[in-house]
Amino acid sequence: MKRKKNFRKKRPKDTAVGLSVNVFNNNVEGALKSLKKKIKRADLMMDLRKREYYTKPSETKRHKRNLAKLRNKYNNQKIEKNF
Repeated sequence: MKRKKNFRKKRPKDTAVGLSVNVFNNNVEGALKSLKKKIKRADLMMDLRKREYYTKPSETKRHKRNLAKLRNKYNNQKIEKNF
């Protein structure tokens, strides 16, 4: 008895480095959609926006400190509201 061969087409392996999308059946719109999703999940745009200008380390510390103060303020307001 002869064995049947598997005639399914195999997708080529992805050898690209970084974010990449394969286009199947000339569906460029679908490929763009999936590329945008990948970029959004990787926070690539936020990282680029952050690195657009140099910020001094003291400025980043001050920014983090101010955010922590705001978080604390809103948490205290929630607690007071529940009482």
